[in-house]
Amino acid sequence: MLIADISKNYNTGFRVRASLQVGLGPQVTVLFGPSGSGKTTVLRCIAGLESLDAGRIQFGERVWADVSQRIHLPPQQRSVGYLFQDYALFPHLSVRENIGFGVLSASKSEWEKRVREIAERMQVVDLLDRRPPQLSGGEQQRVALARAVASGPELLLLDEPLSALDGPTRDRLREELARLLQALRLPAIVVTHDWIDALRLGDSLVVMSSGAVLQTGTPQDVFARPQHTDVAAAVGMETLAAGSVIARSEGSVTLRVGNAQLIAADPKDNQTDYFVCIRGENITLETGRAAQSSARNHIPGIVREIAPAGSVWKVTVDVGCDVVALVTKQALEDLSLTTGTQVFAVFKASAVHLIGRHTP
Repeated sequence: MLIADISKNYNTGFRVRASLQVGLGPQVTVLFGPSGSGKTTVLRCIAGLESLDAGRIQFGERVWADVSQRIHLPPQQRSVGYLFQDYALFPHLSVRENIGFGVLSASKSEWEKRVREIAERMQVVDLLDRRPPQLSGGEQQRVALARAVASGPELLLLDEPLSALDGPTRDRLREELARLLQALRLPAIVVTHDWIDALRLGDSLVVMSSGAVLQTGTPQDVFARPQHTDVAAAVGMETLAAGSVIARSEGSVTLRVGNAQLIAADPKDNQTDYFVCIRGENITLETGRAAQSSARNHIPGIVREIAPAGSVWKVTVDVGCDVVALVTKQALEDLSLTTGTQVFAVFKASAVHLIGRHTP
């Protein structure tokens, strides 16, 4: 197991304080959060590219760093493969030479055999004689990953592996990267600020903000039940507002949010003030109130704003407070939604996640 207690200070005043544990099995841990939250610092400290100001890093039985014992193993002694955000391929070397850069072998023939084995595994055999400037973004990613695993590391570290790619390419290579990581069967830590990457790649999730770890768990659990408003914002809770309980009954609570009343499942923590979080895909918009529906919330409102959000549209509705629904282009046309359209925002009580405003 990797056990890392990391403390790093910068002259700017920014501080990173993070503790995490990663099993040695073939699982992917995602460090997730906005840019500038300290994710890359954690990765670089684990790799040995940054020294700790306090703390300890142990991998299995080996201590990689311990400030109190004045231990700091250099990167080449830590058995890690590191994929940089910009891939950092040597432009003047061939793909073969890039992959083989970290391969230590007794003979040229063994070196060639190892490079070809890795190239076949990463599906880049046909690129071996090319140079990085001749490769597409996806090809560069595969070559960089091949180089990272060529030395036989026990741990992979990937820093924003998809951020350099455009949208369609990113979608395709996300799936390819997920398959490669699964096939390699190595523990890996992936840094990303993209929640789609986090959900697709991660077996476990560590959410960071402002240099601190806010929440850990499975991606599905963290995204469905954030425990902090910064986590809720980071994982894409489109509606996030303050509310107060005005009634409790039979496992549900009624909350006043702005001038609106919402019904949510009772978290049964005896608090009265909450942050109300609702994912946009859990809100349905209707131009007429449904006669039959299991949803507890049917709230009239007026469309205030419509904006594109990738493959869907983000519709902000004033129901006494702003709630945000994500709808398809087809739904937008079917409902004839424009600014000023009167609609009902419909969502289940279970879709409303509550974070206590006085929770530490």
